[in-house]
Amino acid sequence: MISAHDASGQKTKNKSNISKSKLREAEFYFTEGEKYYILEDYAKALVLFQKSLEVAPNNATIYYKIAQILAQGNEMEKALAHIQEALSLDQSNKYFYVLAADIYTQLGDFGRAAETYEEMIGRLENTDQYLFELAAIYIYQQRYDDALSTYNKIEAAYGISEEIITQKQKIYLQNNNLQKALEEGRRLIAAYPEEEAYILKQAEILISNDQNEEAIVYLKSFIKDHHEASQSLLVLSELQRKKGNVEEAVKNIELAFKSPDLSVENKIQLLAEYRIDLSPDDLSRFGLRLGEILVNTHPDIADAHTIYGDLLQAVGKNQQAKDQYIRSLELDGSNFAVWQNSLQILTELNKMDSVLLISDKALELFPNQGTLYYFNGIAHLQKRHYEEAVAALEHGKRLSSANLALVNAFNSMLGDAYNGNKEYEKSYKAFEAALDYDPNNYSVLNNYSYFLALKKDNLEKAEKMSAKTVKDNPDNATFLDTYAWVLYMRGKYKEAKKVIEQAISTGDASAIHYEHYGDILYKLGNIDEAVKQWQVAKGLNPNSELIDKKIADRKLYE
Repeated sequence: MISAHDASGQKTKNKSNISKSKLREAEFYFTEGEKYYILEDYAKALVLFQKSLEVAPNNATIYYKIAQILAQGNEMEKALAHIQEALSLDQSNKYFYVLAADIYTQLGDFGRAAETYEEMIGRLENTDQYLFELAAIYIYQQRYDDALSTYNKIEAAYGISEEIITQKQKIYLQNNNLQKALEEGRRLIAAYPEEEAYILKQAEILISNDQNEEAIVYLKSFIKDHHEASQSLLVLSELQRKKGNVEEAVKNIELAFKSPDLSVENKIQLLAEYRIDLSPDDLSRFGLRLGEILVNTHPDIADAHTIYGDLLQAVGKNQQAKDQYIRSLELDGSNFAVWQNSLQILTELNKMDSVLLISDKALELFPNQGTLYYFNGIAHLQKRHYEEAVAALEHGKRLSSANLALVNAFNSMLGDAYNGNKEYEKSYKAFEAALDYDPNNYSVLNNYSYFLALKKDNLEKAEKMSAKTVKDNPDNATFLDTYAWVLYMRGKYKEAKKVIEQAISTGDASAIHYEHYGDILYKLGNIDEAVKQWQVAKGLNPNSELIDKKIADRKLYE
């Protein structure tokens, strides 16, 4: 959009038809309007410009100013009418044409926009800079020949440049004229033979069109005379890797990493791209070696350890990744993502003491990050610190209200935490909230069902939820055990026996599964077999006093 003062110096048409007093009045309104326009009070500015126009109806500049305000307010049709009036009164002001073209563009009338630029450039001097806009409109209209002709005019006016060559190449490539695109690239290289960027651009086009061998020739030729060309070394290495020339590829990429022209920031960026683009196998072969070189070369750069940790995590080496993240945090604790990654790995490794320690440190720096409270809450929950877990999870939930998925995760954990804290109604409410968000959250369905069963509360609902969980996860021993226990609590002992036997047959049964199996058998009157299953449970969990009592008394205790 043209600024307020762009056209204020333009001559006013037909001044002779206006008395001096009227002229002063019109200029007063115009000046006041300009003042409010600069202050961005467009409503008052518009009123004043309209008053000025009433006094001086043939003033092109006032029409222009009104058109500006209307266009800013997205009243494009009205703006168009006013700028057309301005142009009918004065065809010598380039800013009138530019605003008109902009309005046509916003209205989607690219043909009229192009005509407006064409008329201005043909009529007025010193308007060559608007050839760029005209060329862009031609491209949008797919008038590629006109666009090329316009870019040639720009080149004639301003000389050869990367911007123009790039635009011409895009057109040629759009029209599948690879040779013309390459010819333009050769022109640019000939004009600036020391510019590595132009070699890289030419190589990029060749690679994109499956002409890797020719790209290699360009790169090797440039590297021969420019040994410090680290970016060319990187591209060459990638091409060699794809050809299977692993030894040459590794040699060249290590040369690039050792080049003083390749900054540590660029090395880190490259490894970040590798992490996304390379397969785990290639990451192990290329990325990890480069990550090791990076941290050995730059041991005091936190981001170097971070990206190496990212690479290690990507190939499943979580323990080593965690070590790199911790080293990164020792150097610079300002990167929240590193804290989060460290906590994620520690949680997966079930290192809950470390999760508590690291999350507490992170919360000192980032007290308003909900995910940190989530990890802190998980650790407290796993360690059965139920009150602390509830406090952390509730606070994190409040901080995360805009992130519904994270709120759902908090609700899922709060159901467990409140149950552990014997606040059962709050537990059920949290589970219900989690299921409102995701009715197929099987972990919540399972835990909710189990807790209801333990309390013998709403067993019909518990059975329905547990049945759904088992139906969708028929080989999950934990879910099967819950279903068996819900059936047990409902007195459906024969059905419960079938389900618990299915759970044990998965091979993932734990002490509680065998204990439940014994309880069910006892209810079915099979005391001897019940005792045998309790003994199996005892072997898996020697510290259960209740099992000892059941076995000794050959009696069920609940």
